[in-house]
Amino acid sequence: MKLLLTEFVSLDGVSQGPGSPTEDTSDGFTKGGWLVPYIDEQFVRRTSDWLDLADGILLGRRTYEAFARDWPEITDPDDPYTARMNSLPKYVATNTLTEGSWNPTTVLRGDAVQTVGELKSQPGRELQIHGSARLGNALLTAGLVDTLRLVVAPTVVGSGRRLLEHPSEALGLRLVEQEVTPNGLVVLEYETVDAARVAEYEGVTAFV
Repeated sequence: MKLLLTEFVSLDGVSQGPGSPTEDTSDGFTKGGWLVPYIDEQFVRRTSDWLDLADGILLGRRTYEAFARDWPEITDPDDPYTARMNSLPKYVATNTLTEGSWNPTTVLRGDAVQTVGELKSQPGRELQIHGSARLGNALLTAGLVDTLRLVVAPTVVGSGRRLLEHPSEALGLRLVEQEVTPNGLVVLEYETVDAARVAEYEGVTAFV
């Protein structure tokens, strides 16, 4: 399977609490819900299309517990995500849980890089990380993420946990898709490449 990291981020890189003021208040965060004013039909269609490609969902413990609490309670038959979110295989990377309450769930105990690497080697289409920024950042740094999907909201949150917190290795990305929704969300899809490129500026004539 390919490992896909899907994240909602602000212009200043905050990934914490995009969907609600009460979604994630850890570390005293009080500015959640910053993505919601910009959600539109094109955003819903694009993220639903992504979910169509998933053969499994990979989550960290905090995101898993929040999702396991909230998604089973959504009963709207017209919600474009609920049926798939509740029925897809879930994998939670944690050493503090022994079992999951949101079926079907498999708990991945031990070193996340090793356990996710083993899971990724199985046949399938996409194993998708949703939220779970700490886990996503660790796996991105370890070189396990194949594709990074970002939805960038046109807002500066000013505080909160960021997606990319000084990864230990430089990482190269190649932009493969881009679009802007009517409400100003920038949707970007990157493939990871072996290494970040660097060069020395030698004047504009070097680029023409």
